Amino acid sequence: MSELKVGIIFGGVFEEHAVSVKSAQEVAKHLDPEAYDPYWIGITKSGDWRLCEGPEPSWEDGAHRPVVLSPDRSVHGLLVLNEGSYETIRLDVVLPVLHGKLGEDGAIQGLLELSGIPYVGCDVQSSALCMDKSLAYTVVSEAGIATPTCWTLGPGQTVDALGDPGVLPYPVFVKPARSGSSFGVSKVTSAAELDAAIATARRYDEKVLVEEGVVAEEIGCSILGNGDELVTGEVDHVALSHGFFKIHQEDAPETGSENATFIVPADIPAEAQRLVKEAAQQVYQALGCRGLARVDMFLKEDGSVVLNEVNTLPGLTSYSRYPRMMAAAGVSMTELLDRAVTLALEVSSR
Repeated sequence: MSELKVGIIFGGVFEEHAVSVKSAQEVAKHLDPEAYDPYWIGITKSGDWRLCEGPEPSWEDGAHRPVVLSPDRSVHGLLVLNEGSYETIRLDVVLPVLHGKLGEDGAIQGLLELSGIPYVGCDVQSSALCMDKSLAYTVVSEAGIATPTCWTLGPGQTVDALGDPGVLPYPVFVKPARSGSSFGVSKVTSAAELDAAIATARRYDEKVLVEEGVVAEEIGCSILGNGDELVTGEVDHVALSHGFFKIHQEDAPETGSENATFIVPADIPAEAQRLVKEAAQQVYQALGCRGLARVDMFLKEDGSVVLNEVNTLPGLTSYSRYPRMMAAAGVSMTELLDRAVTLALEVSSR
């Protein structure tokens, strides 16, 4: 069997650029060289697309060629630009190792749909839906799964739109509706802190959520699969020492979180693990996810679960939760990448 030509897109122009590069570096370590012929497409912080040798630390400064993903389905791949001319590279599949805006919100997925190239992960609709927490909560609650009580502030709306902010169930969390890795999230304990927290959230998104603080343990579930054929990793538990969990924002996340320990498998009863996995699969299916996603949930003291959020392109770094949960269930990073590509090709062949 010949090697599959896989385009791996990483980087990006928004706040999760650095995490994306680290995820791509981990992919480079574990992608089977006998099965895949990789083409590394790095997106710089300024938005330039570059065909490079790989996601090494100096990739933005090294030799590269300008490249674009052609929306022409007859090209089915890349246009590599060179002084007024171009060459084409046909791709069999694309692995978008992009997190956050323009990576998990349906934007890159829409471009890939136009191109006709199979791609790993959720489609346009489910990506956009999961990225907007308020919309995801609406769909999931209709499916009978508990979600946090929240209030939405649209562009230009002030705290006055909440009614009497003095009656909110403090503490509350103010967060961008469409962002990831806890960027722009603030814990608010009184009405006096709301304006500043809203301003912080609006650095990342004009749409802002004010969400009740759920008293519970933070639990995650990694899922791999399409339709009803789903594989879950071991459930993890984010054990906090203080504050609230801000993933990927430490100065040196490879050495561990400043206030959290990740316990895999989670130190919760077997029945609670079963319930979390079952609820996570229901969330995954209700939102139309495919390929892979990480479903983050709250496990309350009474044993009930509440949705936190869904990450449709979860981090794949050496310290990320998704590959750790899969590894604990016996699925190595190499096998994870193989399965994700296979799932993408299965969707395209239907």
